[in-house]
Amino acid sequence: MEVKGTYDERFSGVAEALQRNFQDPGEIGASVAVMHEGELVVDIWAGHTDPERANPWEHDTITNVWSTTKTMTAISALVLADRGELDFFRPVADYWPEFGAKGKKDIEVRHIMSHTSGLSGWGKKITMEEVCDWEKSTSILAAQKPWWKPGTASGYHMLNQGHLVGEVVRRITGVSLGTFFAKEIAEPLGADFHIGLDEKDFHRVSNVVYPTEEIKDQLKDLTKSLAKYRISGKVAMKTFMNPNPDDNSAWTDWWRKAEVPAANGHGNARSVATIQGLISNGGEINGVKLLKPETIDLIFQEQSHGPDLVLLMPLRFGIGYGLPNEEFPFLPQDGKVCFWGGWGGSLIVNDVDRKLTVSYMMNKMMQTVMGDPRGLGILEAAYKSLD
Repeated sequence: MEVKGTYDERFSGVAEALQRNFQDPGEIGASVAVMHEGELVVDIWAGHTDPERANPWEHDTITNVWSTTKTMTAISALVLADRGELDFFRPVADYWPEFGAKGKKDIEVRHIMSHTSGLSGWGKKITMEEVCDWEKSTSILAAQKPWWKPGTASGYHMLNQGHLVGEVVRRITGVSLGTFFAKEIAEPLGADFHIGLDEKDFHRVSNVVYPTEEIKDQLKDLTKSLAKYRISGKVAMKTFMNPNPDDNSAWTDWWRKAEVPAANGHGNARSVATIQGLISNGGEINGVKLLKPETIDLIFQEQSHGPDLVLLMPLRFGIGYGLPNEEFPFLPQDGKVCFWGGWGGSLIVNDVDRKLTVSYMMNKMMQTVMGDPRGLGILEAAYKSLD
């Protein structure tokens, strides 16, 4: 498989790792980017945009990156915090008064940023299309009770974290999170990432190829962790099954147009690395300064460390990002490293101490809770390049 694009010769191992992904795991199409010391040292892509392998992945191909979108929501909140307009340690209800109902008045912004708010899903039955109805979906969240005591544990806010953080952003700025992100972050950085995609860009989208394994089968695997960690699977089931998994939502126009800031961002590795490179490069990329180092430091204030009530595995969260723990031996366990990824395998890692950001985005999804061999191979090659 021909790898296209450019890369610093020092990082040639990253290109080799991408090429290997088209052999054993059977990649269809993917892009990889590495930022080092604020410079885009790897910007490569390969493969095709469709399972039939008829159309090549191009320089400007974008795809739905699922929960990698959460890192863009986090950046948006961090920019507001940097400007003094948002305080992560103030109650959500200070910005969104309706949210204070049903015992939620003391839930702080850091709790919704770190998946510890007790609201990992919707308390009323909801469809995927209703998730895209901002007023309806946020009103349900504002009116419900927490499912566990806020701040005591994480429970991955799979589809709704972007609604919770996004409504706070909207109350502060007067515009939607997708609009704020576009005007204040993506456009100044020249990054081709979208939360709410314009129809004029639909032709550039490579539809994700869903995994063949049912999400219910994944839940069965997750429940094996229950006895080990002595936690209930009730929260996990309520989160995963409402809305009911819909295997073609990402292919629809209504999903692309909507703003679901936890899940429906569209971009490629270059755009993800350009924006997330703010974290690893002191808050500045391409001459655009958006974050102070002290704001970036907030990410690494640990908010939880233990079994996650939704993903049923030990997770460690800072503010807006996952932090390394024993479950992720492929990440440096020392220094300031934060990461996240998306359903199916996309991965973004920021290493502040090494001034390194590694981004892997693809169209073929694997049914994985967190990471898969393709992204991990890219990450390993990037770190070896530094050595």
